[in-house]
Amino acid sequence: MVSLWQKNMKMTFTKTTEQSSKYEHLEKMSVQELLSNINQEDKTVPMAVEKALPQIESLVAEIVANMKLGGRLFYIGAGTSGRLGILDASECPPTFGVPFDFVIGLIAGGDKAIRRAVENAEDNTTQAWIDLQKYNINENDVVVGIAASGTTPYVIGGLKACNENNITTGSISCNEGSPLSHTAKFPIDVVVGPEFVTGSSRMKAGTAQKLVLNMISTATMIQLGKVKGNKMVDMQLSNSKLVDRGVKMIMGEIPVSYEEAAELLAKYGSVRKAVDNF
Repeated sequence: MVSLWQKNMKMTFTKTTEQSSKYEHLEKMSVQELLSNINQEDKTVPMAVEKALPQIESLVAEIVANMKLGGRLFYIGAGTSGRLGILDASECPPTFGVPFDFVIGLIAGGDKAIRRAVENAEDNTTQAWIDLQKYNINENDVVVGIAASGTTPYVIGGLKACNENNITTGSISCNEGSPLSHTAKFPIDVVVGPEFVTGSSRMKAGTAQKLVLNMISTATMIQLGKVKGNKMVDMQLSNSKLVDRGVKMIMGEIPVSYEEAAELLAKYGSVRKAVDNF
């Protein structure tokens, strides 16, 4: 049964991400013209994100509160949106030293969809909840649905199931007043307008989503004490570049030589522990 809101939504909701590009005859443009025009469009994205800062703040505050209670952060999405969520989640452990199951990214169609599109995966309204249940999701967790259009069934269905089970929900969409935004308890709308190539939401919409995800994970981890000063003191020492960075961080905190700092880092395995135990 279609609700009154759904009927009204169909009349008033406009997918600006699907509106025609303001540029015509792209195939006749030179490389310089293409790059310049794409760059001009990209410049508008940070301004669109700025308008959404109050919404982003509300969601981050909720995520921090829940994580302090032992909760986790989940991203769910399809296509580009799903891949961006997975990217952000996968970078949290090496950057902030958190467990790999602390921030989790899920994509419609499963891991194989990271590299190749899985036909009809995003149209399944029940699969996201099935995917989330594999992680024993609970009321302390937060699930953020990501969909440029704000209409992806996989994402909306997942958030609806979370709402029904008292799990906090957020969203990132690039269309104002979308079904996804109306479903999430803490929606974020970053309205970037039509794409340079009509409907190609991997462009401005994708950039906007990446910027917002950067804000969400970084601000959350800082609030949880994973950064000291402006340094990633809990980062994983997974390569020589990061080891060198860690050594220099230690030198900046305590009066030791490079060699002494390297020895401390090797002994304690993290910048934070090396400095705290000096």
